[in-house]
Amino acid sequence: MGAGVLLPEFYLALPSGRNAMSRLLIVVDRAKDWAPYYPSEDVLTFDQYLQFSAPASSRVRVINLCQSAKYLSRGYYCSLLAEARGHHVVPSVMTLNDLSRKGLFSLELEELDVSVINWLDAAGSEIDPASDERHATHEVRIRTYFGHAEHPDLKPVARALFERFPCPILEIVFKRRKAWQIESMKPAAPADLDEKEQDVFATAFDRFSSMVWRKPRTRRRYRFDLAVLVNPEEEMPPSDKVALSRFEKAGRKLGINVEQITRREYMRLPEYDGLFIRETTAIDHHTYRFARKAEAEGMVVIDDPVSILRCTNKVFLADLLKNNKVPTPKTLILSKDQKDSVEHVVRELGFPAVIKIPDGAFSRGVTKAVDEKSLKAGLKELFKQSALVLAQEYLYTDYDWRIGVLGGRAIYACKYYMVKGHWQIYQHGGAEVDSGGFETMPTYEVPRNVIQAALNATRLIGNGLYGVDIKQSGNRVAVIEVNDNPSIDAGVEDRFLGGELYTLIMQEFLSRMEDNRRR
Repeated sequence: MGAGVLLPEFYLALPSGRNAMSRLLIVVDRAKDWAPYYPSEDVLTFDQYLQFSAPASSRVRVINLCQSAKYLSRGYYCSLLAEARGHHVVPSVMTLNDLSRKGLFSLELEELDVSVINWLDAAGSEIDPASDERHATHEVRIRTYFGHAEHPDLKPVARALFERFPCPILEIVFKRRKAWQIESMKPAAPADLDEKEQDVFATAFDRFSSMVWRKPRTRRRYRFDLAVLVNPEEEMPPSDKVALSRFEKAGRKLGINVEQITRREYMRLPEYDGLFIRETTAIDHHTYRFARKAEAEGMVVIDDPVSILRCTNKVFLADLLKNNKVPTPKTLILSKDQKDSVEHVVRELGFPAVIKIPDGAFSRGVTKAVDEKSLKAGLKELFKQSALVLAQEYLYTDYDWRIGVLGGRAIYACKYYMVKGHWQIYQHGGAEVDSGGFETMPTYEVPRNVIQAALNATRLIGNGLYGVDIKQSGNRVAVIEVNDNPSIDAGVEDRFLGGELYTLIMQEFLSRMEDNRRR
């Protein structure tokens, strides 16, 4: 590989091509470590970075390419100093610490793309020179570069590991026991690469650099930048396109630049002052990782990781509400190994009874059992998905209340009606998902005990944006669940407040971002 291969256009244009208050620094052990690549004023040795200072108002991103990242090594201190200076560094100290803990990444790869397993099987066989026969080896070593790998079949594992352990160059050892597992992971440096790997690294760095620094804005400057995480392919997103555009409009009136991002822009998060998740959340999912990273960066984030954790698992939520005396339907927590689960439901709840997996959404993973036969069948199916299943008494109502709560106050109220001839507000199974009607009204027209139940439930969760589902039968009120990522669609939840609903939410972001800036 000849000198000066790496991303010439980006680096030659960098000083004038981005906001002057932003700076990208590449830190290496020695100047010669960068010799194969184009020279740049943004490349510093570790000793030079020790003496580096930047204006307090500037945004600095550091790419730490020091050779050793062990505890108290130069690489470790580089990330530690960067965080102490308020610089956004890759890898972070948290990532370096995580990479030193084998238990975090010694994972079976069954959940990943089958192409990864096939590639490992092929790579894990060698030809015996003496017999020209192939025999299996038990170890494969690869390197990934900013979430990319040389072989296209490794793309899923490279991307997934970079999202969990953001590291410029990652050396991964796979070991085959009963199945392929990650045996070890450690950061690598440019000095470790051969000529072919240098080309792959250069291409990946070019792509990554283009992603993390946006082109300069030609529009007027805003006081704050808010990222809205969306998934354009999601079948039932929390907000439709019209609602998303209304969030943008409301934000800009308040001096907030609202910009939609997708999961591919994970590493761009430090550019923003806040994160608004408008994609269905889950724990073992990139939405949770986005929330955690945003919180670690000191950003305002809705929904925050604690809210996601508490709301997305109905077992946790049921226990939390019960122990704090928030009214709910009578609920049982059933274990997969429990021998008398059917008898327990019959004795405590009777029929019909509702059974559900802990992390279902939009009425998925929820079944109504009308007799012992359907109960046994339903439990058998749900226990395939989860070690615990919830069983609840059946409370039929024509509609469910949905109370939207933000920052501890109710901001909207809807009645979601059941699908005609069905017992839920959503009905799955056909080519399309059916949903019942709705009625949106001012919160002051909602019965006081319904509003109070919603507020009592959300106080146990946090201070974010929630949608509380409540059933009301006469004077009885029962909280069904608290959603951390409630639907806000144009023409539905905003039917009464109109644009004011979006302004209320953007105003909350503004207040919190102003508080952050004053600290």
